Amino acid sequence: MAPSVSNVSVRTPDGSEKTLGSYAGQVLLIVNVASRCGFTKQYAGLQSLQDTFGPRGLQVLGFPCNDFGAQEPGTLDEIKSFCSTTYGASFELFDKVHATGSTTEPYTTLNQTEPAGAVEWNFEKFLVGKDGTVLARFKSGVAPEDAGLNAAIEAALQA
Repeated sequence: MAPSVSNVSVRTPDGSEKTLGSYAGQVLLIVNVASRCGFTKQYAGLQSLQDTFGPRGLQVLGFPCNDFGAQEPGTLDEIKSFCSTTYGASFELFDKVHATGSTTEPYTTLNQTEPAGAVEWNFEKFLVGKDGTVLARFKSGVAPEDAGLNAAIEAALQA
């Protein structure tokens, strides 16, 4: 059975807690992001997904993560500034997380998604349905423009 993130609590940039269940009825694309990674250019594609599918109910949620090659060393304000000025990214960013090792939410729950196991690198993507159930997992090399990812988002929005 696929895990649900409805009861998962995450920390917002202002330090408060927010449950992912507050997004009920929306499709989520949860991504562990990093500013100094070979995949960093995916920020632009993630923003494009937000712009394209957002009006229909998609929310891209970025979770900065410094677990892989120390590629996200900045403060949250530095990260947000970098994302907006370099890539025009305005999708929601949360407080830094750990996606591997001693994981923090949402990754403690997401890593149970088949194939189960820790996130392997920056920009791994988890697609979550309107009911909070994790529908699919896409590795870092799957670009936001990927036809399979876009088809999965489309199907989740129509469900």
